[in-house]
Amino acid sequence: MERFSGNPILRPIPEHPWESRGVFNAGVIYHKGAFHVFYRAFGNDDISKIGYAKTTDGFHIDERLPDPIFEPANDAEVNGVEDPRIVKCEDQLLMTYTAVREYGHRQVFQVALTSLDLNDFEQHNWNWGARRLPFPGIRNKDATIFPKKINDRYVMLHRIEPDLCIAYSTNLDNWCDIRCIMKPRPENWDDLKIGAAGTPFELNDGWLTLYHGVNMNNVYHLGVIMMDKNNPEHILHRSKDPILSPKADYERFGKVPNVVFSCGDALVDDKLFVYYGGGDSSLNVATIPIDELLAAIIA
Repeated sequence: MERFSGNPILRPIPEHPWESRGVFNAGVIYHKGAFHVFYRAFGNDDISKIGYAKTTDGFHIDERLPDPIFEPANDAEVNGVEDPRIVKCEDQLLMTYTAVREYGHRQVFQVALTSLDLNDFEQHNWNWGARRLPFPGIRNKDATIFPKKINDRYVMLHRIEPDLCIAYSTNLDNWCDIRCIMKPRPENWDDLKIGAAGTPFELNDGWLTLYHGVNMNNVYHLGVIMMDKNNPEHILHRSKDPILSPKADYERFGKVPNVVFSCGDALVDDKLFVYYGGGDSSLNVATIPIDELLAAIIA
């Protein structure tokens, strides 16, 4: 992948207490000619909230709101709302995120889900809907929802460590048929744990999605898979090598070193824009033509 020469595209703002120390993992949608970025940020209280920024060309930020658009609102997420992943589905935005609560010195996290009417989003009315816990009490994260139903059901990728898993729902409240669809590969760049990255994209050959893989040295990489169009539990292709690994200083150093971690991407004009956190400290973007990505995964 080609890193944007102007990375990072988002950094902390010391004057904003809620985003003064870290700005990174972001969900992204492309809508009406712009990339809309929902990013994770934290300040001195170490509690993650979600901010909003917009870029027309995918690289340079045109708008960034001074206040968070989504904050903890219940006991399950009192210590943070993390790693948002956004998908445009029908007439709404669906946002999955990680709800965090601490018990003593132990962090408890689980998948959470909310929604926003598309018209409200366009007007910057942040009237988020009910906050659901699809798998209450299950230690789980890295969830992303497909942009359309498959066989009349919503489909979610998520991680029950260390595996990539899937689940289905007819109403976004009750999720069933939870099963593992992909495991780490021994003695490889993704041999410790794996998880979903951004939103799956429907192509002629199937569903394409990025995933992150962590090795035994706790180095985070990005890879890609192709899933069957009608049965995403069937993995058609899986990249042998990572498509992005921590090499730049903003990826190798930070709150957590040696991390490239994506929660959002957008396919525009046959080019994939991948937004990723570097070192759990800044937000960056890299691109790759979709034909090059397909050639790499199928080779």
